[in-house]
Amino acid sequence: MLKEDRIQKFLHRVEFDDLSVDYLRRLITMAREEDLQGAGLTQSLAEPIDVTSKIINPSGLGSASITAREQLTVCGLPLIPHILTIYDPDLTFDPVAKDGDSLSPGSKLGTLTGPSSHMLMAERVLLNFLQFLSGVTSETAAYVGALGDSPTRILDTRKTTPGYRMLQKYAVACGGGWNHRLGLFDRVMLKDNHLAADKAQHGAALTAIVQKARRLNPSLLIEVEVDELDQIPEALSAEPDKIMLDNFSVGSLKTAVELIGDSACTESTGGINLKTLPTLGKLGLDFISTGALVHQAVWKDIGLDWD
Repeated sequence: MLKEDRIQKFLHRVEFDDLSVDYLRRLITMAREEDLQGAGLTQSLAEPIDVTSKIINPSGLGSASITAREQLTVCGLPLIPHILTIYDPDLTFDPVAKDGDSLSPGSKLGTLTGPSSHMLMAERVLLNFLQFLSGVTSETAAYVGALGDSPTRILDTRKTTPGYRMLQKYAVACGGGWNHRLGLFDRVMLKDNHLAADKAQHGAALTAIVQKARRLNPSLLIEVEVDELDQIPEALSAEPDKIMLDNFSVGSLKTAVELIGDSACTESTGGINLKTLPTLGKLGLDFISTGALVHQAVWKDIGLDWD
C-alpha cells in the first residue's frame, strides 16, 4: 500500500451527525437531573424543581442572546436544540454562528426564545456544554495554528472525560484536529505495555506480535508504539501501518523518520506542547498526537444576556 493511501486511512473526524441522539439525550438528561434533582446524591429528589425560576410567570415569554465574552472557537451549537427539547419543546434557538467559527469578544452565537421560566432553568446546563466544548475546540485550534503550514496533522488521544469521549472527539474535529482511534475496538495499537506484557519489546518477538496482530485483524489498521530506535526495523519487518514514536528527542525523531521512510506512517507523541510544535512540524512526521487538546483545555466564557 502506498504511504499516501495509508495516511488517508488514518484521517478521521467525528461529525455531529455521527453522534447518537440517544447518547446526547443521556448526557443532557444526566446534567438536568443533577441540576433539578440532585442526581448523584444518596437522597436525590423524586421530582425536578427549580425553586428560583418557579417564581417567574410560567406563561411569560422571553428572548435572550448567547454571547462570546472572549476570543474563542465555538463548539456545541447543534447540541442546543436537543437541550431545549428536554427542558421545553416550545423553546427555540436561532443560531448566527456555526461550530468551528472563530469568534471575537461580544460576538453573538444565536438567540433563544420561548417560556422564560424554562429558559432560565436550562441556562446553566446549556452554557456548561458550550463553554466546555468550546474550550476543547479553542485549544485544538491553537495547536493546529502552532503547526503553521506544516503537512503534519494533530491528533487527539483516548485521554478524555469518561462518558464524554465522542463529544470531545467532535470538538477536536471542529478545531481543525483529527481523531485518533475512538476506542479499543477500531484499531490495533500495540503500546509499550502490550509489548512488555507479552515480552515482545525486541527482536523476533516484536516482529511476531505485529504479524499476529495483522493475521487476527486483517481489516483493521495496525499501529506499534516504540520508545527506542532499534525497535523500528524489527517492527517494520512485519509491515505495520504506523509507527508511534514515544517521547523521542528531536534528533531521534529525525533519525526515526529517515529509518521508516515510506514503509509506514509516523506519529510522534509525548511531551507535545505549543512551544515544541513549530520544530516538530518541520521533521516530516505524518502525525503528532497529544491528550493536551482535551486535558489542558480551559472552559471559554460564554454568557446568556436577556433581551
